[in-house]
Amino acid sequence: MIVMALCAVLCGADTWVDVAEWAEDNEDWLKKYLVLAHGTPSHDTFGRVFRILDAKVFEACFRQWIAGIVGVVGGVVATDGKTACGSQDGQNTALHTLSAYATACGLCLGQEGTRGKGNEIPAIQALLDTLYLKGCIVTIDAIGCQTEIARKIVERGGEYLLAVKDNQKTLADALREFFADGVANGFGKLPVSAFSTLEKDHGRIETRKALWVTNLSWLDKPIREHWPKLSGVGMIERTREVNGKTSTERVFYLGSKGIADAETFAKAARSHWGIENSLHWVLDVTFREDECRVRKGHAPQNFSALRKLALALLRTDQTYPKRSLHSRRKTANRLPNYRASLLKLLPRG
Repeated sequence: MIVMALCAVLCGADTWVDVAEWAEDNEDWLKKYLVLAHGTPSHDTFGRVFRILDAKVFEACFRQWIAGIVGVVGGVVATDGKTACGSQDGQNTALHTLSAYATACGLCLGQEGTRGKGNEIPAIQALLDTLYLKGCIVTIDAIGCQTEIARKIVERGGEYLLAVKDNQKTLADALREFFADGVANGFGKLPVSAFSTLEKDHGRIETRKALWVTNLSWLDKPIREHWPKLSGVGMIERTREVNGKTSTERVFYLGSKGIADAETFAKAARSHWGIENSLHWVLDVTFREDECRVRKGHAPQNFSALRKLALALLRTDQTYPKRSLHSRRKTANRLPNYRASLLKLLPRG
């Protein structure tokens, strides 16, 4: 049933009804690879099986399979959450899934589901526990700016870059004051690494200035000692000009020794948003995740894993490199041989 469901999602199915109908329509093809003595299951059977299938076990298999594809991952691993709006079930809040996304290869390395955003911190810790992070820079937005999360990343062999906001008010105020004074009056004898980029697109001009400081003698000792292997702090100032109007935003970060200079810092911070553009947006637009009404038991998490499995198969295949992911799903539905090659299915006997 897992193979049938994955085939169906790969070929455009977005609900259990879609999955069941696709399996029924392609029963003869499926019988080349699977034993189907009683035909294909109904949508109720698919829903019931995936509702009781332990999501943690299924996700462990997902992570193992992804690791077999990508091997040892390097570069930026962006961690962020996404709520599946259609998964709310009565008094249970909608499923909120934390994903670890390798920005260089465009693959989700693992996920951890929770009901509601209030449980994000333990979910991030549980997700990090499953990942091998040596050689990686883990980026997390302000919700993950916690010492226990920084410690967990270091324990797993990784480096961290964490956005700082008012959930860490003492630290945030110290960084605002330090960089405001430094930009206005200079940083004195402190060595400051700087890096800038300029982008122009459809009448929009965006300038990004990154500053990274590794000498933290000015920062209160209790704060320095509070964060494991803290080696630098930084600021990114974004200035946008659109239709003659200018807006400026400053965002502050802290990081471990893997962030050596402002260029590394700026690129890692920018890479973090790949999880929004290349994962969350694709799940909503190509796989219609927010519209999906799967909401009982373990089913929402398991369906989320199926989507990410299908996305990984489509993204790593190079048979039709110029086709969009949406087009590749349609191609997999039309061409049985392409579908079988994606899944590496072998005929029975």
